[in-house]
Amino acid sequence: MAGRGGVVNETWDGVAPSECRPNPSILRLTAGLTWVEAREPLHADIDTNKTCGIGPGMAFANAVLKDPVFGIVGLVPCAVGGTNISEWSRGTYLYTQLVRRAKASLQHGGKIRALLWYQGESDSESRKYAESYKGKLEKFILDLRTDLRSPMLPVIQVALASGGPFIEIVRKAQLGVDLPNVTCVDAEGLPLEPDGLHLSTPAQVQLGERLASAFLQTVPTPISNNTSKRFSSFISNSVMDPLFRFTLMILTIPLSYMM
Repeated sequence: MAGRGGVVNETWDGVAPSECRPNPSILRLTAGLTWVEAREPLHADIDTNKTCGIGPGMAFANAVLKDPVFGIVGLVPCAVGGTNISEWSRGTYLYTQLVRRAKASLQHGGKIRALLWYQGESDSESRKYAESYKGKLEKFILDLRTDLRSPMLPVIQVALASGGPFIEIVRKAQLGVDLPNVTCVDAEGLPLEPDGLHLSTPAQVQLGERLASAFLQTVPTPISNNTSKRFSSFISNSVMDPLFRFTLMILTIPLSYMM
């Protein structure tokens, strides 16, 4: 989600494809918890120790907006590169920040619609971490659902496109999560940057659109009998970092936005 698409030698090429175009109906929650019009790179003030480029967030939001039931999409970035799943367990700084930003996105009538999760490269470097990944991921999902008071919160996760020597153990865990309302979008085979680690800009666009397609299948029809007063939000977590890409982003969709 933080996005390394178009980043070469720690410099972003500044190219945002049409699928990632700004739109007055796509908002972004800043590090200071204020809403602004979203533009790439979405994580510039969040993943501050690394160069951010194109991620799947804007492509996801633009694709979601093709469904007329949604009026405004708010993206709430929380990405931090190079972290493993243990650093997102309940009680850690990153988990606490995630919950804080998620709850902030609920103001003005918000409703969390889904968790988008793309993480695991760092865990694929160690057999010990890889073999414990499934249990930690399932606990993370259950803890977050509890803390956000959304016991059936849809979770759309991404199976890794690249990683370390134990990537297949992590991928098997991701594809085999045994919890209700958990969907997996497979990123295997998507094109990578020359570093062989990060998704390229076209791949980020493809991933964003796949996430949107998976998400839209979770949306009830109709969403509400009073959609003009609803404000939906998404949380997403993604891995994007030089060796082990990781990032987290909250995406909020207000159907009616009033500030």
